[in-house]
Amino acid sequence: MNPQETGVAAVDRALSILAAFSERDDGLTLAELAQRTGLYKSTILRLASSLQRHGYVKRLADGRYFLGPTLLRLGGLYQRNLRIGDYVVPALKTLAAQCGESVSFSIREGDARVCLHRVDSAHAIRDHIREGDVLPLERGAGGRVLLAFGGADGRVFDRVREQMVVSARGERDPELGGIASPVFGVGQVLLGALTVSGPLSRLDVKRMAQLEPMVLRAAASLTEALGGDASVFNRRRVRN
Repeated sequence: MNPQETGVAAVDRALSILAAFSERDDGLTLAELAQRTGLYKSTILRLASSLQRHGYVKRLADGRYFLGPTLLRLGGLYQRNLRIGDYVVPALKTLAAQCGESVSFSIREGDARVCLHRVDSAHAIRDHIREGDVLPLERGAGGRVLLAFGGADGRVFDRVREQMVVSARGERDPELGGIASPVFGVGQVLLGALTVSGPLSRLDVKRMAQLEPMVLRAAASLTEALGGDASVFNRRRVRN
């Protein structure tokens, strides 16, 4: 084997082969893998042979490569062992430190939303929500996100799906405002809504506009960590 194909370099190249596949692919030819990875065909053949041996890829008689069954087994292990709080809570703490306001992660339960995780602002005057609190689904930024990405119809929800973020002022409480964005998991399943909230005395229109890109970046990062496709946030992030 070529000395350059040993150690970490070989692992990086092998992983780049696996990462070349997308949901739209009906298998990839050797030429397509070379084009997407930038690797020589001879290098791909060597690495693919090892990946085949361990079930990470399979090759059909017509020469096309597909992802192999080992990845399905590992994906199942990932999903069974995933504890969402291990990812969500650190993300909430980071965002709360960045924006100086309270941050929560809520999920939909029937016709209501439930605060699953929460990090409070250091301010004495803040939005007082506790983990486990049940909130109205039809009012507030977090509820609007859960409704929009849960399939609700209407121009308001179409705009939320297009923008990937929504701000609301005085909906749940006349003195409070919030900015929320969706968080997705494996298979782009909606996991919940990430929301920054606080009193309108601090969250004026200008400040909420400043916070929207921060909430989007945090939701995209958390989506990626939880196995979702963070590229859905790209269009809105570029605009900001």
